[in-house]
Amino acid sequence: MTSAVAAHDELHAGSKPPPRGWRRLTAAGWLRVPWMTALFFGIGLGITLLVRWAEGWHPIWDGQVITTVELAAVPFGFLAGLGGFDYWAGYAIGSPTRPEDHSGHGAYSWRDYFRVNTDHKVIGVQYLVTTIFFFVAAGLLAMIMRAELARPGMQFVGNQVFNELFSVHAALMIFLFIIPAFAGLGNYVIPLMIGAPDMAFPRLNALSFWLLPVAGLMMLSSFFVPGFGCGWTGYAPLCSTHQELGAVFFNMGVQWAGASSIMTALNFLVTIITMRAPGMTFWRMPLLVWANFTTSLLVVIATPFIAGSQFMTMFDHIMHTNFFNYEAHGYVLGYQHIFWFYSHPAVYIMMLPGFGIASEVISTFARKPIFGYRLMALSLMAILVLGFSVWAHHMFVSGMAPWLRVPMMVTSVVIAVPTGIKVFSWLATLWEGKLNFSTPMLFALGFVSMFVIGGLSGIYLAAVPIDIDVSDTYFVVAHIHYVLFGGSLFTIFAGIYYWFPKMTGRMYNEKLGKLHFWLTFIGFNATFFPMHYLGIQGMPRRVSDYVPRFTDLNFFISIASFFLGASTLVFLYNMIVSWARGEPAPANPWRALTIEWQVSSPPPVFNFDEIPQVVGGPYEYGVPGARHAVFNGDRVVEEEEVRT
Repeated sequence: MTSAVAAHDELHAGSKPPPRGWRRLTAAGWLRVPWMTALFFGIGLGITLLVRWAEGWHPIWDGQVITTVELAAVPFGFLAGLGGFDYWAGYAIGSPTRPEDHSGHGAYSWRDYFRVNTDHKVIGVQYLVTTIFFFVAAGLLAMIMRAELARPGMQFVGNQVFNELFSVHAALMIFLFIIPAFAGLGNYVIPLMIGAPDMAFPRLNALSFWLLPVAGLMMLSSFFVPGFGCGWTGYAPLCSTHQELGAVFFNMGVQWAGASSIMTALNFLVTIITMRAPGMTFWRMPLLVWANFTTSLLVVIATPFIAGSQFMTMFDHIMHTNFFNYEAHGYVLGYQHIFWFYSHPAVYIMMLPGFGIASEVISTFARKPIFGYRLMALSLMAILVLGFSVWAHHMFVSGMAPWLRVPMMVTSVVIAVPTGIKVFSWLATLWEGKLNFSTPMLFALGFVSMFVIGGLSGIYLAAVPIDIDVSDTYFVVAHIHYVLFGGSLFTIFAGIYYWFPKMTGRMYNEKLGKLHFWLTFIGFNATFFPMHYLGIQGMPRRVSDYVPRFTDLNFFISIASFFLGASTLVFLYNMIVSWARGEPAPANPWRALTIEWQVSSPPPVFNFDEIPQVVGGPYEYGVPGARHAVFNGDRVVEEEEVRT
């Protein structure tokens, strides 16, 4: 399929030559970034000083206020310099509509990955590479923590630095790795899976990616000011009035990451609803598309709540409001209610795409249709609804109204039902299948087993008496890592290995892939399973020191964590080397049925030379002659066969 590439080359041949001289400084790109960033810095500084002078607020130069304003102004300057707003700015000022020459679409060299690009495939790769960077950074922070905890007493860092380490570690893993990594995988494959040429809003899609490095670097740079050490939850008033300026870096970083999530979710919703190929009804959509659809609904509904909570804590910190200040009659527990009304649905934002990936991989490598396809899709919708009814089980020991405990306990247990449906469906799909234990399948099976353990510990934490006993202990640390590492990360790895040939046109090294899985699986369980016992024995989480009776187990966990960290080096080596010089990948190395595997690897710039026609379900393995989608050429052949 080369016609799309040829058409793109023709468009480029007739487009304007690259700007020269001073025009290069005003054209969108990295040369415009420095002076635009400086300009917006100056605008932010000038407005702040002018307002404070006009209102008679003293001191006029307030470092915290100026920094807060610049955490908004400087990123806007950076994004404007790259060209993220050029099209909309021209529209807003009434400039003539420019003919679309697709000059910002597609990747023809490595440089195209470092600019504003409207191709969903390029954006998907940008997402994944960026999130892996922040994954490594967050993992290094965890290594420092485990080095400190290998022995009782203070070895390498002080108490406040330790608090900053686990705070930034968790914030990066959640907001800059897990959530956007799923967005990256979805960005690449969802349009292909539904037969669309791109996402519904390509420019918005491009902008949504560039908000991510802004958010991540903001959180990492908090170490260079008095950092935030109040945990990724940012509880008030600890994080609103009792922390240094670093807490504002966290507040603003969450806002940028949240804005990116909302933009991406809206794009997914419109794309899935309006751009499906002919014949693709909702009941013919792959389960990954269903998963991204429900996840996007969760993001759009829930993310504004965490945005509001972070604005209010930041206002308490900078503007001396009293939303959560008890002494001024603020509602302290209000922060937790608002935060967890987002953050428990956020657990499913970090899980539902993984459910979809596991379904794709398990069906393909078991060579069987998904057992109970419609019930699997409906269970995703059930989780979407029930996810908003369980938030207060995080607050059983917070001092909230006692009457709220039992209803939240009941709903927290009930939500296990649709999740259990998925587990039994995966097991039934595997039953008597022709299993192929390639690397994606190993990670998918590892996900199922680890997620079951995390789910079982979640049932314990949903019970009020048990939760009261183990709240804020290492039992909770074990639970969240079995859910988010054993659940989300295993499915992210499964998805990366599964679609790596499609993304790069190269095959990864299967031996290194399997080595990566076993090192990760063993290292993960050796690191986090003993934490259940530590928590039951009473070791509190988020502490930099502990009593001597926990020494041996903590030393073992620290050694295992370094083993787990080393497994990531195998993954990075495999991805980099395979992308550079791996074996060329065929169009469909897994013999899968979904549409993305019916085009070349990597796909054409505009995905399809002809619109696919969906004629069946996506998982009809073992059904003679079954097809999920056909193209015009295939339909001609089929008609000739029928006539004879």
